[in-house]
Amino acid sequence: MDTLAVAIAIAREAGALVRQGFGKVQRLEFKGAVNPVTETDTAAEALILSRLRAAFPEHAILGEETGGSPWNVPGPIWLVDPLDGTNNFAHGFPHFAVSLGLMVGGELQVGVVYDPLRDELFAAQRGAGATLNGTSIRVSATARLTDAFLATGFGYNRRVAADNNTRMLDCFLRRSQGVRRAGSAALDMAYVACGRFDGYWESYLSPWDLAAGVLLVQEAGGRASDYGGGTAYLFSGREVLVSNGLIHAEMLRVLREGPAAPHPDFPALT
Repeated sequence: MDTLAVAIAIAREAGALVRQGFGKVQRLEFKGAVNPVTETDTAAEALILSRLRAAFPEHAILGEETGGSPWNVPGPIWLVDPLDGTNNFAHGFPHFAVSLGLMVGGELQVGVVYDPLRDELFAAQRGAGATLNGTSIRVSATARLTDAFLATGFGYNRRVAADNNTRMLDCFLRRSQGVRRAGSAALDMAYVACGRFDGYWESYLSPWDLAAGVLLVQEAGGRASDYGGGTAYLFSGREVLVSNGLIHAEMLRVLREGPAAPHPDFPALT
């Protein structure tokens, strides 16, 4: 069975359901103070899980809304986010996606991110490259952080976390061409993969947020790591940094040194 083809078909079917529900939210519940869930989230996840179980009955699944197996099981596991960007969706902001990632033995194998409003489907399979609507994509060639266009996000614990990323936002704003926060980690990473963004960082994500996006970046020629440059905290979502690879070391240095990191316009900025 062509695993990637099945994942693409499932993402498109779920995306059609999500697109149909956009602008029609009837029930908004909260899993946390700023973590909403709609009836479309649950319906899309139910559809995805049904299709995955029928196609791959031996595979484990971890979904955002229904939970499931631990992300680091030894065998195949699907990491499912049926609607990445629920806050956007709930408020009528047209930026969200369906995200499906397959991990086998701790290594990502398949990733699909589908934006149903723009009909943009990003797909990757380990060793086979990454595509956007069937056309090969590649990370940008931006070689310096000072020339880079970046993206980030803020965890659901941002109201109470001692480190809610605002300090790092300031550091990167002062050392780049700009930083965007659009509200969908999956799309942020897909945009790094196709060169729209040069880099992206965020803390306190979950495995389903990043699985597909990380593989997209890697297969498009980029780099993914945690804030230490390794992967110890990457796949859990605790620390996620993806880039075109060329600016990765500079981004790591900003994450490590904060305001003391080199600045393009001043010898030191504290």
